[in-house]
Amino acid sequence: MIVKDAQFIISAVSEKQYPEGSLPEIAMAGRSNVGKSSFINRMTNRKKLAKTSSKPGRTQTLNYYLINNRFYFVDVPGYGYAAVSKKERRSWGKMIENYLLGRKQLKGVVLLLDIRHEPTGDDCLMYQFLKHCRIPVVVIATKADKISKGKHAKHVKIIREKLQADPEDMVIPFSAETGIGKDEAWKAIENLLD
Repeated sequence: MIVKDAQFIISAVSEKQYPEGSLPEIAMAGRSNVGKSSFINRMTNRKKLAKTSSKPGRTQTLNYYLINNRFYFVDVPGYGYAAVSKKERRSWGKMIENYLLGRKQLKGVVLLLDIRHEPTGDDCLMYQFLKHCRIPVVVIATKADKISKGKHAKHVKIIREKLQADPEDMVIPFSAETGIGKDEAWKAIENLLD
């Protein structure tokens, strides 16, 4: 996909703030610090569309990005080790769950995992939740530039086994630094949008 236009629209915390209309939405989910913002920036060829931070847990809202006036990327708060209170984490969890289960425009979820590490319990829970709710999912294994290309298949196999991934679900090695996997990721996202 050629991205001609990409713009930040709104940071939403409740349904009444979500954009109106019927444009399809693709959500980005993953642990804090897995590289969701970097993924959005690389996919849209914009260096600063989504704000990146060295501090995990900076995304605390549903951030909507309009792509080519055709669909939205929706960056949801990262789960895992964000330095926030349990109460705040619970409220994010509820917001994310309400969005994933109640948003008719949602066409699928891009689940981002770090290729260098086994999926965490939270990663596995998120994957199983999406499968249970019949929400289409594409797994993106980020930071693929940090390991040699020859080891990608081995790490993908570990991810698939740990997630107990369905054979039809893709696991795509990806690097925001080098662009590895960008074309494959766009193909998978376009399939979700069809």
